[in-house]
Amino acid sequence: MTEGGTAVAVLAIAATSLVAVKMTGNVIYVPIGLLLETYLEWYVAILLIQRIRHALIGRAMDDQDMRKILHFLMNDSVVYALNDCKSEVIDPESFRFKAEIGGVSSTVSKDCAPSSFSCGFFFEVVYSKLSKHVVGEEVVTALGSEVIRLEKQIRELVPGI
Repeated sequence: MTEGGTAVAVLAIAATSLVAVKMTGNVIYVPIGLLLETYLEWYVAILLIQRIRHALIGRAMDDQDMRKILHFLMNDSVVYALNDCKSEVIDPESFRFKAEIGGVSSTVSKDCAPSSFSCGFFFEVVYSKLSKHVVGEEVVTALGSEVIRLEKQIRELVPGI
């Protein structure tokens, strides 16, 4: 559509410059029209190259949206560290976002565990397959519900993610 619109605009510029030469008898309008056509075609070519490059390489989300999400995550009571945050535009309406949460604060473990155990113990129970402790399963459930809550709030913050 962009190329077709450019072709129509070039034809309109050429016709206008020929009409101007015919009416005034001054041939200066021909090179002026050619310069305008050339600049327009170069501009559209560069624009199309950038769009195709972004589509092939993969482009990140808008910086403002990315800052909004990172600000939200860092101010959440559960998250205290973020590692390796990446985003990618899938199409003009949807994005992909990935963030590795470096740790979860002890509020999650306090909600589902006796106070006599340390937070490190619960993460060890969650990640080791040797122990099947009920408290460990509750931690996994609590962490899963926190991740779901964060995902839902991020989708509300930036639609299309």
